Amino acid sequence: MAAGLWAEARYNYAYWDGVRANWDSAFAATVTYTEARPAPNDVQFFRRLRRWGALLNDGQLEILAPAAIANRIARPPLALRSVERRPFIMDYVLNDEMRVARPQRLAEILAVQGIAAAAWIRDSVLPEIAGADEASRWERAVTQMLDGERGTALQLQLRLPGGTERGVSVTRTLALSARSSLDRAALEADTLPDGVIWMRVSSLADPDVVSLFDRALGDAAREGPGHPGLILDLRETTWTAPERDQNYAPLLSRLIDRPFLTPRRRTPRYSLDSLDWISTPSDTIWPPARRERIAYSGPVAVLCSPRTAGAAEDFVVAFRAGGRGPIIGERTAGSTGQTAVLPLGTGWKIRLTVSRDAFPDGKEFVGLGIAPDFAVDVHVADVLAGRDAVLDRARAYLTETARR
Repeated sequence: MAAGLWAEARYNYAYWDGVRANWDSAFAATVTYTEARPAPNDVQFFRRLRRWGALLNDGQLEILAPAAIANRIARPPLALRSVERRPFIMDYVLNDEMRVARPQRLAEILAVQGIAAAAWIRDSVLPEIAGADEASRWERAVTQMLDGERGTALQLQLRLPGGTERGVSVTRTLALSARSSLDRAALEADTLPDGVIWMRVSSLADPDVVSLFDRALGDAAREGPGHPGLILDLRETTWTAPERDQNYAPLLSRLIDRPFLTPRRRTPRYSLDSLDWISTPSDTIWPPARRERIAYSGPVAVLCSPRTAGAAEDFVVAFRAGGRGPIIGERTAGSTGQTAVLPLGTGWKIRLTVSRDAFPDGKEFVGLGIAPDFAVDVHVADVLAGRDAVLDRARAYLTETARR
């Protein structure tokens, strides 16, 4: 099985030329057992494979274990986020344990099992996290920092928003494959006091996301350029499991009055003694026919973060290439492209990126991320005070646009 992982990554990963680790040496280290380093149990072997796979620096990599093993991995029912590289509890499931633990939203995790949070993440979590760059890897590591054997307990040291510190005990009860009340709707929308529509997209893979978008937009398209504006928030639109979803294209089509180009793509193809590439030119996203609907022509701003990945980055590429409006916030994850799920034997699989995506002009961004037009740093002080600096900058842009 490990040999299968070696081969599939070596011959299918589209960014093999960017792998800096010694892949053969890592393979030997993964499968070699000694008296001092005995054979691992199933969960330990899964983690060892993840550590090996992370050396590819593929932000879409997944080591897919058989269900009997995957269901043994869980996390406490907490939603975590990195703010200035510090882990904060953004939400939690209010079950019996949480009623006792009272972790409190916006509490910072200072330590896990008596180990400082930064050291815990760096030493115990980050080596197993695949990511295209350091920022996106750290973001993902924070969200997964409490994963482990299902049913085991963790002792956390928290700093509450008011500054008080206290310890809490939490249990890994939420299986990674299970849905919970922490899962957000594919799209949520609000109309702000100034009339701006703020749409927050959490999944472009959800089949209902386009109809939810249409419903949230309502009659705003009929107001034309005079509408106060639309803020499309892709900060939490992370990469999701389907090989590729194209919902970003119909979503963008509702915001344009002329054709836009999608990312271009190259896929590696090996012959007996050489490597060449199959190139796929940019596709075209067309505006809707007027008999079907009126495209929204008011001002638009798109919000991004290091958690913006996958199809959300495809959206950002086409949005920027077409000059529809500004991108505001932080650099994206740099993790997109066609993925493939490849069998490794005995129920194990690997998902990895098998194409290289680029802007229509050929400029690559995977591994680098897409820089915003207006960079806005997210600070702990703002989050604790309930301020959303990125959203505020977008609203200011729309106000400035309306005055022109």
